[in-house]
Amino acid sequence: MLVGAGTSDYIGESLALLLRQRWGCEATAVASTDLLPSLADYVIPGRRYLWISFSRSGDSPEGVSVLEQTLETYPEISHLVVTCNPNARMIAMAGNHERVCTVILDDAVNDRSLAMTSSFTNMVVLGQCLAHAWSLDEYKEVLEDMIAASSAFLNNSAELAQSTVDRRKPRICMLGSGALAAVAKESSLKVLEMSGGQVKTMALASLGLRHGPMAALDRETDLVFFLSSERTRFRYEADLLREIQAKQITASCIVVGLKSDHDEIAPLCNVYHAIDGTFADAYRPPVDVIFGQLLGLYSSIALGLRPDAPSPQGVISRVVSDFTIYR
Repeated sequence: MLVGAGTSDYIGESLALLLRQRWGCEATAVASTDLLPSLADYVIPGRRYLWISFSRSGDSPEGVSVLEQTLETYPEISHLVVTCNPNARMIAMAGNHERVCTVILDDAVNDRSLAMTSSFTNMVVLGQCLAHAWSLDEYKEVLEDMIAASSAFLNNSAELAQSTVDRRKPRICMLGSGALAAVAKESSLKVLEMSGGQVKTMALASLGLRHGPMAALDRETDLVFFLSSERTRFRYEADLLREIQAKQITASCIVVGLKSDHDEIAPLCNVYHAIDGTFADAYRPPVDVIFGQLLGLYSSIALGLRPDAPSPQGVISRVVSDFTIYR
């Protein structure tokens, strides 16, 4: 079970399918915001569990409380706590528990800003390393391909994000499937957070759009589509793009996908934003999310906000404030 809140939950969603396939076991992302009020509903007595908790600060009230209650009530559950903060409350709680291990990432990826960016990327990479715990050399080749692809993609994403934001559309809908559904959610959250809520966003699994949410699309809404390269998903998504194009229901359509799929998909969108890599969808979240993060950054700047602290009224904060915990 992959546990986290907000962006940390999307880390789990980015990794669930890869861990399922590489480890050959059930792997599910469950938000700590769901676990906290309903812990007993998620634990099946007698089943062996490993819970991997992701938390940039290691201090979020949901993460701390879920770990504390689980250690007390279900001591047989094994835990791995992944954080970017060596002084995290979750690290201190782990203490000498024989069933709890911890991973503390380098301080350089412990974002000081409100929105999680490098911490998201690096915790996902850590999770991909875990998926390849018995085949790290194999993953090293994938990671090197991801790093090489990201260099050009970063520069091109900055230009495209700025030009997209300059058009000042008030809404963005983001789509993706498989691991890329988590990218759509995380990118949507980045724009919402860093625009101080002034740009309204919606994120969906690709094929879910037809089941009602398509009604929200209009000529004031930009569509960002994280296109799968897996053939079955690709065919479904290409058909959806054809439908959206025929209905002319968006201000623009930007497709993020592998360079190899450019020729087929470019006629179906306004911009095909290519990633020059060969890695599978399961590894793409740290690369694809760059565009979503930069959309958030340039939205913040265009609105005259401070990107590191984009909520001038303090509506949201870097770490969720403590609140009453019930048992």
